[in-house]
Amino acid sequence: MLWLMTMGRRLNGVYVAFMIVAFMMGVAGAVQAPTLSLFLSREVGAEPFWVGLFYTVNAIAGILVSLWLAKRSDSQGDRRKLILFCCLMAVGNALLFAFNRHYLTLITCGVLLASLANTAMPQLFALAREYADSSAQEVVMFSSVMRAQLSLAWVIGPPLAFMLALNYGFTAMFTIAAGLFVISLVLIAFWLPSVTRIAQPADVAVTQVGGWRDKNVRMLFIASTLMWTCNTMYIIDMPLWISLELGLPDKLAGILMGTAAGLEIPAMILAGYAVKRVGKRRMMVTAVAAGVLFYMGLLFFHSQTALLVLQLFNAVFIGIVAGIGMLWFQDLMPGRAGAATTLFTNSISTGVILAGVIQGALAQRFGHGSVYAGIAAISVAALLLTSRVKDV
Repeated sequence: MLWLMTMGRRLNGVYVAFMIVAFMMGVAGAVQAPTLSLFLSREVGAEPFWVGLFYTVNAIAGILVSLWLAKRSDSQGDRRKLILFCCLMAVGNALLFAFNRHYLTLITCGVLLASLANTAMPQLFALAREYADSSAQEVVMFSSVMRAQLSLAWVIGPPLAFMLALNYGFTAMFTIAAGLFVISLVLIAFWLPSVTRIAQPADVAVTQVGGWRDKNVRMLFIASTLMWTCNTMYIIDMPLWISLELGLPDKLAGILMGTAAGLEIPAMILAGYAVKRVGKRRMMVTAVAAGVLFYMGLLFFHSQTALLVLQLFNAVFIGIVAGIGMLWFQDLMPGRAGAATTLFTNSISTGVILAGVIQGALAQRFGHGSVYAGIAAISVAALLLTSRVKDV
């Protein structure tokens, strides 16, 4: 947190407040997400197919709710009040999971609350951008530091989640997550500003159509979807695979996720420095190749040390794809940054939907080991598609 203090000397208190809120909300989310499949399997008693279905339903609901709220937030109301509402829904969602073990309730009420809660983070970034624009400060630097808070949160969150769940139970873990959201609520209410927004012309539909007609955009969208399918299948299945088939300590799953998140930060920074010299296409092909090596490695190396070493390839894969992927979409669609960013984020959501279905079906029918053969095959397909997209 020392670098936050350094930022505080360069930026005003509101900027620091945005970063602290992003970090707190990021930790709260990173405490809940990594253990969800383990919670559904052990506490709720759901079979692998129903675990995967939960992720799919959650992703679909999240897309629908976020699009609806995003449209309303851009045209009316106070965005800060919407963030407060979503954060309140996050508290309710965490408490529901803390004290309820009924699958049908969780996949209905829980998914609805989670969909509303998950909208808080993109709305927070939207408010931060509006505030940065209105104050005529360093928008790019500020946005980058805020994104780094999420990576830092994922360094801390997963190990903390598994420590709490394994030593004190899931009720304690979800209750602490609810407490973190309550703290975020207070910070948002008293520290973050309301920003008057200027209405923008509604020309998004035209830009989206034009971009999709380009075969390179289509190939990149499909490739990106496959990349995020691989990543989400791994996140869903790995905690179960670690404990049920490899017989390794449950807490290792949190350590692996935290290690990957920590390594992603320098990967993102180095990619940002190198992209102008190396080029986006070459950077992306290198990243997906690292992903193929990571998922292939999971098929053959199962010791704790090997799994930790493999996280280097995972970090290169996700760290570069998460940053450079969006920029590549934007370069392929010049003058249509909004539509390009939407395509990139939709590829992530589509990947989550596919991951839930594929992981659940494979694990249910063939066991958790088969999931990694499936992921490796999908990653190879993503590499082939990525290598065919033109450079810009």
